[in-house]
Amino acid sequence: MSDSSSNQHRAPPERPLPASLRRNAPLVPVESAGGRALAAVIAILTFLAALCAGGAELVAASSTQWQSAVSREVTIQVRPQAQRSIDADIDQAVSLAKRAPGVEEVRTFTKAESERLLEPWLGTGLDFGDLPVPRLIVIKLQDDAKPDFSGLRQALKDKVPTASLDDHALWLSRLSTMANTVIGVGLVLVILVLVAAGLAVTFATRGAMAGNREVVDVLHFVGANDDYIAREFQRRFFRLGLRGSALGAGAALIVTIVLGFFTRSWRASPAGDQLEALFGSFSIGWRGYATVVFIALIVALVTAAVSRLTVRRFLNEAG
Repeated sequence: MSDSSSNQHRAPPERPLPASLRRNAPLVPVESAGGRALAAVIAILTFLAALCAGGAELVAASSTQWQSAVSREVTIQVRPQAQRSIDADIDQAVSLAKRAPGVEEVRTFTKAESERLLEPWLGTGLDFGDLPVPRLIVIKLQDDAKPDFSGLRQALKDKVPTASLDDHALWLSRLSTMANTVIGVGLVLVILVLVAAGLAVTFATRGAMAGNREVVDVLHFVGANDDYIAREFQRRFFRLGLRGSALGAGAALIVTIVLGFFTRSWRASPAGDQLEALFGSFSIGWRGYATVVFIALIVALVTAAVSRLTVRRFLNEAG
């Protein structure tokens, strides 16, 4: 009889608390499936943003090298004419070029060298004897020199009418426009990636708020204000975003280093020569590496800021 009465008054077993309500449990469980998925999304977006920024930095550095190399050279083209001696015209043009201010060196292309410049367009093995192939004179300028070629251009017009001076201003302008366009597209892509990361964090934060609604209610019951709850979400999402952005930025740096290694190994091949001519040594330099690290930090900060704003808005709507 006593056994039956004791069984009737036995307390029911306690149900285990939800993981979010246990002692020392974080307000936002970062190690959940949703947190890992968001970290993966942030890593992918950071990887793409870092590649875009690294590509823009590579184009900017290559463009600066191209413009520096081209702006230090000016060419004079001397066209053959039946009534004039082309050798005498070349000597006269060289003499005028050497007297121009800011000139460091003047080099005349031989007839064979001038003909060799046409081979990429006309092919090899052709007889250029009957063709009026122009002769080129390359003028190398002094460092940081900004000479005025109006005097030299007028002197060539008066004394060597078959000669024309090209300071590559049009080509430099087009090169600068192309480089600025590529850099602008890269910046736009980075901004779009940051916007996409912000949207992903917004949906993830609202989902975390909905899944932890009972925790928020308990915190409100014990006196926690909205600022405390928002700070907790901000801290957790900042760590999550920093982890994802660090993985994405690290992957982008590894890809850049590997591409640079393969480019250096292909340097002796024609494809490697073309790549080196376009992108140099395929190295983004310290500024490129700093840009990638900066993007990773920006992604983490955007994650924290967006999560805080989303939490405050969610709490205001719920209140």
